[in-house]
Amino acid sequence: MAAFFLTPIYIFINIYVVRWMLLWMGSCSYIFQNTFFCAAFIILYIFLSTSVLTGFLIKKPPALRRFLKKTGDCFLGTFFYILLVILIMDAGRLILKYIFHAKWINNKSSFVISGGICILVIITLSIHGIAHTWHLKTTCYEINIPKKVSNLNSLKIVLVADTHFGYGIGHIHAQQIVDAINKEKPDLVFFAGDIFDNDYTAIHFPDTIKNSLKSIQSKYGVYACWGNHDLNEPILAGFTFKHKKPDYDDPRMKKFLEDANIYLLDDDSVLIHDSFYLIGRKDKDRAEKLHEKRKTPAQLTEKLDQSKPIFLLDHQPKELVEASKAGVDASFCGHTHNGQIFPGNLTIKLFWENPCGYIKKGNMHNIVTSGAGLWGPEMRIGTHSEICSITVSFSTD
Repeated sequence: MAAFFLTPIYIFINIYVVRWMLLWMGSCSYIFQNTFFCAAFIILYIFLSTSVLTGFLIKKPPALRRFLKKTGDCFLGTFFYILLVILIMDAGRLILKYIFHAKWINNKSSFVISGGICILVIITLSIHGIAHTWHLKTTCYEINIPKKVSNLNSLKIVLVADTHFGYGIGHIHAQQIVDAINKEKPDLVFFAGDIFDNDYTAIHFPDTIKNSLKSIQSKYGVYACWGNHDLNEPILAGFTFKHKKPDYDDPRMKKFLEDANIYLLDDDSVLIHDSFYLIGRKDKDRAEKLHEKRKTPAQLTEKLDQSKPIFLLDHQPKELVEASKAGVDASFCGHTHNGQIFPGNLTIKLFWENPCGYIKKGNMHNIVTSGAGLWGPEMRIGTHSEICSITVSFSTD
């Protein structure tokens, strides 16, 4: 319903953007004032601006849909910065014209130069944002859990989240992630949800990705919990839609993890090496959509021996106080992407107690990763794609 009401706004904004683009190009050269050029430009822009919708509506052939989806995701990021830059420049123009009465603001040369600066900024941001998605950072943390473990002094944990395997993230990214994980020589590897991007059929070369994930070298294994995107669900520009088939737990997703030797914990716990517990929690949004009950942190820990370290894998960094009170020593999350693109990395701090990084709640350590993949715009600006390498030491000192 929200998408229906936002459609006229989206159309109006695009008319506003195209108007300024044509005015600027026309000021640069009379060639761009040609009717045929203007018509061709408008047609091209309509194709790009509607690729998000056509990629959603057109199912076959798969190659065409993949092309449209990729085009739409790339356009979303660039469009955001086109709009942001034009709004800033337009606001600046109005302030200079009506408040400071700057006469030069109406000069053609001023318009051409300022428009050229806008184009340069937009192109620079877009190229940087797209290229930066391929830079996978390893962020390191050290935490101490004041519990004595007789047969273990420390653990090396690698945390991965939000791979979003689908149209945007494929087998090349997967191998890059696996190489980064193995470089850390981990004892444990955690996948904190959003492994998939709502549509299993969107994955290109799934067997190749499975084989890559299967090559993860971890002493005590690889574990995962579900995220809110780990189900079949139609999404258009972030909005979900009702359709004939209900949202469902696609069995191919679970089989994918099994084939990749990734152990799924879904409101369940496991005792590892007779030394520590790992809990994997159901995702709040996913459980609601599938009409599943979700256990509280207290219910998940009530039967565990709390003299042993307890780790919690939970996709969204919520209920941190509750988890701490339930006896969890360290929780590991994803979901936020740290806002993914500027200024999202600033505004996201308004919505999450720990949008990215480390905090301590009571006696519990909480680490949130910005994620190894992408959602929506295929860009990273002001944030990093990352895995987290966490050294956990145990002592009572």
